[in-house]
Amino acid sequence: MKRRLHYIQHVPFETPGVILDWAKSRSYEVTHTRVFLDEPFPSALDFDFLVLMGGPMSVHDEDQFPWLSEEKTFLKNILGEDEERIKIMGICLGAQLIAEALGAEVYPNRYKEIGWFPIELTEAGKAHRLFRDWPSPFNVFHWHGETFSLPQEATHIAYSEACENQAFLYKDRILALQFHLEVTPDLVAGLIENSADDIVPGPYVQDPEAIKGQPELYELCHEMLFKLLDRFMRL
Repeated sequence: MKRRLHYIQHVPFETPGVILDWAKSRSYEVTHTRVFLDEPFPSALDFDFLVLMGGPMSVHDEDQFPWLSEEKTFLKNILGEDEERIKIMGICLGAQLIAEALGAEVYPNRYKEIGWFPIELTEAGKAHRLFRDWPSPFNVFHWHGETFSLPQEATHIAYSEACENQAFLYKDRILALQFHLEVTPDLVAGLIENSADDIVPGPYVQDPEAIKGQPELYELCHEMLFKLLDRFMRL
């Protein structure tokens, strides 16, 4: 049976990045909803794996971005009991939308976290088969000013100095990542160009030159992402 991935993209410059490379290499049929182009949300029958991308807006900005209300309704329907066959992954804003849909709070983090900073796995994260050979600490890419509390029954997976809740897993079906593993140099350049106002002095905010990172940082993130996605889809 054909495997089908659907992604929701909130702004032109935050694409799925190398997630699309993974999907192609695993023979997934890929479809999308680009909300900034008013594309429609799909039927739950049209996909097996849903990926929610990031974006510079808050989950609370419904007045400014009316599609947020529609996306929240769509997501709550997918999270329902009847759709347990669907795997869901959210990244940054996507993770915050998932957290809110599961009854958790989304709120400003104490610090902005922008650039390459390490995360560490919790004991539960280290014990889970999804992350069994992950290095900890592990440098990943961040670009966020808000965070989320943990939904009830969620497993806390990772944290950083700047942000306590970096990742959670819910019932082995829903994965929320505050950080980015999918980025490429072009994606990072797009974030710098389109979200430059976020780069303000702070203990966890890097300047544009540091943000561009080193090639090995991207390569390691991509390697770990591919392993993570393969394992997640087997759960």
